[in-house]
Amino acid sequence: MSDDLRREQLARWVGRALEMDRAAALFDLAGDAGFRRYFRTGTEPRLVAVDSPPQRTNPARFVALADYLRRNGLHTPMVIAADTTNGFLLLEDLGDIQLFCALNKDSVEGLYAEVLSELLCLQQIPREEVLLPTYSRELLLAEMRIMPEWLAGKMLGYPLGAQDAQLLERTFRLLLESAAEQPQTLVHRDYHSRNLMVRGGQRPGIMDFQDAVWGPVTYDLASLLRDCYIRWPRERVVRWALAYAATAESTGILEPVARERFLRWFDWMGLQRHIKVLGLFPRLLLRDGKQGYLDNLPLVIRYVLEISERYPELRPFGEWFRSELLPLIEQQPWYSDYRMAGG
Repeated sequence: MSDDLRREQLARWVGRALEMDRAAALFDLAGDAGFRRYFRTGTEPRLVAVDSPPQRTNPARFVALADYLRRNGLHTPMVIAADTTNGFLLLEDLGDIQLFCALNKDSVEGLYAEVLSELLCLQQIPREEVLLPTYSRELLLAEMRIMPEWLAGKMLGYPLGAQDAQLLERTFRLLLESAAEQPQTLVHRDYHSRNLMVRGGQRPGIMDFQDAVWGPVTYDLASLLRDCYIRWPRERVVRWALAYAATAESTGILEPVARERFLRWFDWMGLQRHIKVLGLFPRLLLRDGKQGYLDNLPLVIRYVLEISERYPELRPFGEWFRSELLPLIEQQPWYSDYRMAGG
């Protein structure tokens, strides 16, 4: 079915859901990296209509998770109406101001204090196993393997040899072992500045939670503080991360843990995520036709090389990436100097 026909059907469905005598007016909103499309309604109050194709997404899970997280104190969008069979949703509008757009050197301390406090609330939510599957070793590994397939192979045309594959698997195993030894909590899985909404003194709005799992405690912290779209000096990031750890200990999320061990968990979890993103953004272009994400890869490369150089166990991976892939990346039209990425 064409996108235009889906939009027409969604508009008629919204009109019926709101007991209007006509189809609702829909206005395009920026989408996400998935297959959902978002529209703002021309009603008062404004609402958000979502086209969530059921063959590619899981709208029923979105509805269930939105309800579960709201009942446990988070401000996810209220579901006004849902047709999960056809993949049509009508949601509360959480506004226009992404955290990303509100961040600057003056606002960052206060805004991060708010969203880190919200993260602590998220991590105290009890597990419901049907809704929150384990962030398994197999899934974490599959995510990292997106990088050699889509960045190295399909975008750069780099043929992975046996030694390359062995080096990658050794590196991936180290990161998996670090993830496995951490306390496990609810993981949003995309807790970053473009999925958090600033709402004028109200609690932050939380979006894109539909892939939530039960996994490593530092995952969402790394997503936020090592954001793929904005960078802060390492000294500030370390201070925020350790302050978060101290508060997590006081709330019972964490048992007391040595500073060095927590930072290692945090750094290595961020590296796992960034290795995934190095493959995910090229896949979004090459497979899904989604433009605009590749411009953020130089910052991701900067994170990957900085962390790899910090830990002796990870240096072989960083050296391999720098010598084998980086020269090919530098020839790409989207590339800019990673050393300057994020300021």
